[in-house]
Amino acid sequence: MAAVLDVVVPVFNEAGCLEESIRALRSYLDTAFPFAAVVTIADNASTDDTFRVARRLAAELAGVRLLHLEEKGRGRALKQAWMRSDAAVVAYMDVDLSTGLDALLPLVAPLVSGHSDIAIGTRLSRSSRVVRGPRREVISRVYNRLLRTLMRTGFSDAQCGFKAVRGDLVPILLPLVEDEGWFFDTELLVIAERNGLRIHEVPVDWVDDPDSRVDVLATAVGDLRGMWRVSKQLASGRSRLAGGDVEGDYLKEFAADAGRFAASAFRPHSPGSCSSSPCGPHSGASRPTWSHSLSRPSATWQRGATSSGGRRSVAFASSSSSPSVAGWPPSPPRRSPSWPPPPSRRAGSPKRSPPWRAVLW
Repeated sequence: MAAVLDVVVPVFNEAGCLEESIRALRSYLDTAFPFAAVVTIADNASTDDTFRVARRLAAELAGVRLLHLEEKGRGRALKQAWMRSDAAVVAYMDVDLSTGLDALLPLVAPLVSGHSDIAIGTRLSRSSRVVRGPRREVISRVYNRLLRTLMRTGFSDAQCGFKAVRGDLVPILLPLVEDEGWFFDTELLVIAERNGLRIHEVPVDWVDDPDSRVDVLATAVGDLRGMWRVSKQLASGRSRLAGGDVEGDYLKEFAADAGRFAASAFRPHSPGSCSSSPCGPHSGASRPTWSHSLSRPSATWQRGATSSGGRRSVAFASSSSSPSVAGWPPSPPRRSPSWPPPPSRRAGSPKRSPPWRAVLW
């Protein structure tokens, strides 16, 4: 049986912390995670003992796999691992486990339920708890502010190393992502958002790794270049999903569902047929059934057999706002000439002006 979740851990020269992190992650998935999950170690051209340690872990631990690449690049490693996975949801997290593992289930649950298409962790939410230096904090906030200002993105944290994607979207979404380095995350999110995919954000607890080898300034410069490239792609229309307008498809499905709901809720009846109960006289087995056949430019509705065995049909044109049925809708009751009663005043008293006249004048 295919796993529900595939957690990819991209590594490069991480022999020192790899074993401890993978064992902690595997232990959490076995004891505290409700879905079947596997861990994939994506070694992208490490030059130390990372590959040897990863191969031993894959042999010792059930549910741990190894993918070795000859070229560097976090984006390249994630592409290869996600494209080869058969899990319903694919995710990735940093090898230092900077993100608390308790956020893994809130990250995956919206994708398993079908509520969202992509889920990301955010360190910039008010409810997030983040421990990191002021330099990284400033660069991260400035970068995400540029994204929201220049590219009009709606997500708050593009570079948090904690993301998940629905597995059925991987084959059509990843071919549009060209970057194979650190800008992979941002490009993935921007293209997904512009194609109408729903992105779910999870506030995380984040403790920055002081031994991180990421050159933040060089990464930020590369990300700015990537923003310029992606902007040109979006302007040329080269970043659209192969399936077309996803948001438009959602709207069409919603309109179809709304039409079916309106059809099932349409129940004209004659005056006086409703009793004091909410459903009127049609309850239980005697409640009428409805069938419809739609054709342009008119639509025909038929009422099924009632308790008395009678049938009647209602035909209306598409330009008409209401069906034409004999006796329906009922005409509004006429108001009695003596209603409302005239205002009472004593004989000889002056006529008083209505209060609204005093307000207006």
